[in-house]
Amino acid sequence: MSRILVTGSADGLGRAAADSLLSAGHDVVVHARNRRRAAGLDALVDRGAHIVVGDFMERDAVRGVAAELNDAEPLDAVIHNAGVWSGPAVMPVNIVAPYLLTALLRGPRRLVYLSSNSHFGGRPSLDGVDWRGESAGSYSDSKLFVTTLAAAVARLRPGVLSNAVDPGWVPTKMGGPGAPDDLELGHRTQEWLAAGDEPEALTTGGYWYHRQRQQPHRAVNDETFQDRLLEALADETGTAL
Repeated sequence: MSRILVTGSADGLGRAAADSLLSAGHDVVVHARNRRRAAGLDALVDRGAHIVVGDFMERDAVRGVAAELNDAEPLDAVIHNAGVWSGPAVMPVNIVAPYLLTALLRGPRRLVYLSSNSHFGGRPSLDGVDWRGESAGSYSDSKLFVTTLAAAVARLRPGVLSNAVDPGWVPTKMGGPGAPDDLELGHRTQEWLAAGDEPEALTTGGYWYHRQRQQPHRAVNDETFQDRLLEALADETGTAL
């Protein structure tokens, strides 16, 4: 049994992953951005899930969640699932929050970051990026950044299994009802990487789609770009990885 945090688990892929991991006997920590959404997780809490609440748009809230988790039983894995499609919250939620959690949480030996096929449309440039969400952010850029973060962590933390997952375009609230991909397959890979014991699940530095390792955007494995991204995030948040 592993203790696994699934961020953004009030609905969609995050909830599906948390539900499945809980059914498999794991100790699951679910997350919602506010108390109203947390109430929707009562069914999982009644089955034994723990819960943390914090709006990942706010850096102090991310820090508060990290502190709360560090005071509890250590985590074995984190699925960085929380994400938004558009608007000012894109950069704070999609890249700054997972960066801060990665820097602040003690103990997890498996880290899974939700990427997207859209990351191929991202620009490997950090010029003028609005990390604070004072204006609408680019979803594609944010997913390129978080995929690069996963690769950088794999390089810099050899004792940690760090991977990125493209769940596909699935029919969630974000994906829309007409999305063509399989919702069930959309959450299985991240669960497998967080808790599986097959040899492939015990690898690091991968970009995965339905348990198949894929080649990401060429910037993802560019160590110079990785270092520039980490430096920018450290400067912006005042927290080094």
